[in-house]
Amino acid sequence: MARVSRRPQATRAKDLEPLLRGCPDCGTQLYAVYRTTRTVTTLEGVCRLTLQVRQCRNPDCVHYRCPYRPEEEGRWALPHGEFGLDVIALVGMSRYTSHRSIPEIHRVLSDRGIQIAERTVAHLLQRYEELVTLHLGSQARLHERFKEQGQVVLAIDGLQPDVGHEVLWVLRDCLSGEVLLARSLLSACEADLASLLREVQQMIGVPIRGVISDGQRSLRNAVQRVLPDVPHQLCHFHYLREAVSGQSF
Repeated sequence: MARVSRRPQATRAKDLEPLLRGCPDCGTQLYAVYRTTRTVTTLEGVCRLTLQVRQCRNPDCVHYRCPYRPEEEGRWALPHGEFGLDVIALVGMSRYTSHRSIPEIHRVLSDRGIQIAERTVAHLLQRYEELVTLHLGSQARLHERFKEQGQVVLAIDGLQPDVGHEVLWVLRDCLSGEVLLARSLLSACEADLASLLREVQQMIGVPIRGVISDGQRSLRNAVQRVLPDVPHQLCHFHYLREAVSGQSF
């Protein structure tokens, strides 16, 4: 669907240039061939970026005439993205920490003066999930951290979806704050949750000393099946909420 309104005018501008002056492959000087612009909406306003693009002119180089863009561009936004990484991070935090819905996140952004369509919020949420998946791919770093830590206290949280949508299950370590696994499941049956627990157990390489979650029965059964000797506690938020509603763990 085409845009029905004009993008807001940029409130600031910034010039970006590549840090390298020589080709990273052959060492030949990189020549500035053209400049391009892009506009990125961040939490601090709309910024117009002017980027100097360089090229290698060595015909024997594998990077001959390949565009070399400024390295700093990557800290502003994803390729072809109109919204900054800080906006994507806020969308993800609002969804998976504050448990807000897409319309609620849209209102949060609008209240901060960010002009954005509600459908775009859903797209940014997908980008956030992709970034989380890439981050979790670095298992060597996690192994080193947990080796020093010696143990893990596992927190499990599943975000209740709208009807017909998947549930995003996030498993993290309460001691380090590291996210261990984030995966969407169509169902929340005991077998699927047990599979996630086994995957994390094999990945971390250190003992799990405790588990914190809500009181969902399938989740409780999955923890009992995979970690029968590990203490399992209901988190305070869910404990108080269910105490008010008269439920028991």
